[in-house]
Amino acid sequence: MPELPEVETVRRGLQPVMEGARIVKAEARRKDLRFPFQKDFVARLDGQTVTGLGRRAKYLLADLASGDVLLMHLGMSGSFRVINHEDKKTPGKFHHPRSEDRAHDHVVFHMSSGAAVVFNDPRRFGYMKIIARKALEEEPLLRGLGPEPLGSEFDAAMLARSCANRKTSLKAALLDQRVVAGLGNIYVCEALYRAHLSPLRLAATLATKAGQRKGVAGGEPTDHARRLVTAIHAVLNQAIKAGGSSLRDHRQTTGELGYFQHSFQVYDREGEKCQTAGCGGIVKRFTQNGRSTFWCPKCQK
Repeated sequence: MPELPEVETVRRGLQPVMEGARIVKAEARRKDLRFPFQKDFVARLDGQTVTGLGRRAKYLLADLASGDVLLMHLGMSGSFRVINHEDKKTPGKFHHPRSEDRAHDHVVFHMSSGAAVVFNDPRRFGYMKIIARKALEEEPLLRGLGPEPLGSEFDAAMLARSCANRKTSLKAALLDQRVVAGLGNIYVCEALYRAHLSPLRLAATLATKAGQRKGVAGGEPTDHARRLVTAIHAVLNQAIKAGGSSLRDHRQTTGELGYFQHSFQVYDREGEKCQTAGCGGIVKRFTQNGRSTFWCPKCQK
């Protein structure tokens, strides 16, 4: 499933043709994706200007002039394709044939910018929902999400407080969207590796002993927490710059592949030598909480 960097890459690709443009016509070519479309889905979109295009965790959020917000999730295989009617060739060095399979073009936004924005989803695990802006904070899909890992409020102290009394592993805590929003398996593995922290380490070790006691606000973050936050920032920013990671389905809106998979230091490198200078360890893989975890047992403690 696309993680934060992939969704942010898509947002940046859609922004030039959607933000500030009017939805001349919206098409829902079937009654549902993962969930049924609202009965007034198309009616609430037609004629509306997109005043802003944002992201919350793994969700895209299009603000409409009406005061509604169009929430969009890519699911497992969803992707957006931008077709400019002045140049019908889909731009991008890497063309993905699945994007041109019209049978899976389920939603189309015809924009006043002259572009058509097509949502293609073969597996139909993606979904879209229109929510009133004033009701957004109470929306079940968004309520309870933790801080954005690239936001100003996410720092070592906040992460330590969130993990202070947790009895789960550090990796499980980072995958919990209530602790931090938008992280997934790939980038958690990469961040833990760069911070030299074991995925099996207890999450509570990110806080001082005082922070682990009940009734204490959280105490001071340990050096582990500071290293981890720095690694999370570095991995996400590098991945966004590379256009995300393309393993199966992710493509940018231009049709191009993401390139961050070529920069993996530990993910999907089972049996290879650890890239940490002077380590000499071998990358291992094991199943943790139903997900593959890649790590170096020698340098990740």
